[in-house]
Amino acid sequence: MKDYNKSNIKIAKILRKNMTRHERKLWYLFLREYPVRFQRQKAIDNYIADFYCAKAKLIIELDGSGHYEPYQMLKDRIRTERLEEMDLTVIRICNLDIDRNFYNVCEYIDTFVKNSLPQSSSMTAPSSDGAES
Repeated sequence: MKDYNKSNIKIAKILRKNMTRHERKLWYLFLREYPVRFQRQKAIDNYIADFYCAKAKLIIELDGSGHYEPYQMLKDRIRTERLEEMDLTVIRICNLDIDRNFYNVCEYIDTFVKNSLPQSSSMTAPSSDGAES
């Protein structure tokens, strides 16, 4: 388990109850039922990740227009560097892509997760096709 700032737990709970529409769409239409477990608004270090998959060592951040302002871009870069020092990968997805390119966003996440899992890990139960009775 990753270390976290305990004071962020209360904030994370509030954020879970008040997800943005883009977070809700990604969570309810894709990540919630994904075969590898994701958590939403996960406290890690001094940050709260929008979505976190421990098995894939992946953080997904959804970025609205404010993330493209120079000061916020600097803060995001520092945050990403700190999380990468913890052997995590951060992928940033623009809210516009959630609106306009949702299928491709889901495919991108799925491909990343599958490529990050060890070969011996299986996301689904083995098929019984061809098994002898």
